[in-house]
Amino acid sequence: MARVVRFRKVGGPEVLQIDEVDVPPPAKGEVQIRIKAIGLNRAESMFRSGQYLEEPKLPARLGYEAAIAVAAVGPARREG
Repeated sequence: MARVVRFRKVGGPEVLQIDEVDVPPPAKGEVQIRIKAIGLNRAESMFRSGQYLEEPKLPARLGYEAAIAVAAVGPARREG
């Protein structure tokens, strides 16, 4: 299980919630990452509150900038 920050309606910080989601193992040629920290900026605050250039498609997530560690590696891809 992984935790993800989501919001299901626009508003202030009180609309944020932490949900648990299943994360499948990485497929061939993929990696799975573990988020250590996310950065939230003014644009994401505006997005959450409905004041950004585009409307969020709900439920929406925050945290597009992250400090990560590789948690798992899927099987190697064959080139050719």
